[in-house]
Amino acid sequence: MFVPAQYREPHGHWITDLVRGHPLAQLVSNGPAGSSPYVTHAPIILDPGHPDPHPDDLHGAVLWGHLNRANPHWAALGDGTEVTAVFTGPGSYVSPTVYERTPAAPTWDFTAVHVRGTLRRVLDAEQTLATVTATVRAFEADHGTGWSMESSLDYFDQLLPGVGAFRLAVTGVDAMFKLSQEQPPEVRLRVRDHFAGSERTHHCLIAEMMDRLPVAEH
Repeated sequence: MFVPAQYREPHGHWITDLVRGHPLAQLVSNGPAGSSPYVTHAPIILDPGHPDPHPDDLHGAVLWGHLNRANPHWAALGDGTEVTAVFTGPGSYVSPTVYERTPAAPTWDFTAVHVRGTLRRVLDAEQTLATVTATVRAFEADHGTGWSMESSLDYFDQLLPGVGAFRLAVTGVDAMFKLSQEQPPEVRLRVRDHFAGSERTHHCLIAEMMDRLPVAEH
């Protein structure tokens, strides 16, 4: 992913925050020669056994994920397959009316993390179940309402034959946080206020991310 210098991740937990906050990634790998790449939406989480539950970046980390074994993508994945997982955060169109100046051009502010790595399929039933339960725990903690899976574990066992779990050893990460950094401070503030005043959830999320940016200098 091409990332201009001004849109690179600031210091902090930006990358892992986006991955945790938007864990339904697009898993991409090459298809057969002459065909289109495989692209599958798959839930992917940080390694639950990582000693630091909130590392600054993902270099050297292992991610856990799973997809449907009936998906032809699963059959095409083998140990050592090079893949990319694309995590997409909040983004939105920015109309020039927000800038309150001319000339101006519209743009789209957006946030994304591309994780490159080597995939290993998990064929052991116990580890497959561990992947599913770890995903549930992560999602309930970050996005859910505290649901307990204990009474549904027998049902999980019934679903396991159809679950293709995998581990993704991260070899590289590209992250882009395009949040109007190219604009003068006063214009960036107007963009931030525009998003913060919206009732749309993704607009409010963008405003929150803009609040985390280093203070722009005049």
